[in-house]
Amino acid sequence: MREVELDAVMTASEAYTKAPKLFGIPTGVEGLDDLFFTTEIEDGRPKKVPLGGIPHRAVINVTGIPDTGKSLFAEQFAVKQASLGYPVVFITVESPAPFVTQGLSQRAAAMGIEWSEVEDSIILIDAASSVKLREDVDALLDTLAYAIREYDTKSVVVDSITGLFEAREMLARSIVRRMFNFLKKWGQTGILISQKRSSHEEGSAEAAGGYAVSHILDGTIVLSKKVITSLWEERTYGIPVGDVMRTIRIDGMRLCGHDTRTHLLEITETGLVRVGPPISELVKRRREEVRA
Repeated sequence: MREVELDAVMTASEAYTKAPKLFGIPTGVEGLDDLFFTTEIEDGRPKKVPLGGIPHRAVINVTGIPDTGKSLFAEQFAVKQASLGYPVVFITVESPAPFVTQGLSQRAAAMGIEWSEVEDSIILIDAASSVKLREDVDALLDTLAYAIREYDTKSVVVDSITGLFEAREMLARSIVRRMFNFLKKWGQTGILISQKRSSHEEGSAEAAGGYAVSHILDGTIVLSKKVITSLWEERTYGIPVGDVMRTIRIDGMRLCGHDTRTHLLEITETGLVRVGPPISELVKRRREEVRA
């Protein structure tokens, strides 16, 4: 006779008592936190209420091709959380830790934050310099558990999760699932950076490892880019012909509501990513100008 997993069966009310409080975690990316919301009942009618950031304890997939702002996003998030007094683990898989700290310090300066005020609240795990940490998931999770306990961290950034299954993408689903379950168990908010392959459509939520990567996680933020090639595009988007237009879209979020439109994404001259207006508004404005 097969064994019944009684602990897996519960009423919604029982499960709800175990759910974490829903509130926003500031990302440090200007314009992004305003795109998440929750719904409350007021006078018997639903009302949209701004959340003020990504959902607390959500594990988010940030995916895009190279040079779309993924690592800037990760660094801004880490610096912002540290500046608010919340220690964050930064698992660097692509670049050795000393080089990552250079980027983090530059992001802090651009955000108007003294590096000395946050440097001890960002805890780096240098998987880029350790073959064992990159290829042995158990060793990585044990090291991460130590860092969370030792420094009482609230968030974890992995840049990039793709680096943990390079040349073995058949393991992607298993590795992402283990990281997801680990972060949930340890009560961490997670930002997992994913790389796209050249064959992937730029605006899709797909990443190396397939759609399973994004489907496992709580939500996906897609970063994309294109070269402006026509005068119509230049006039519509306000970006000169030959320059790059970057975009950002929230592609699903299980824990709260969100803006579904594609927005412009700017990389400022000081090296920060910043969310701009929806592309649909720019196109609408351009059409109204043409009719006038």
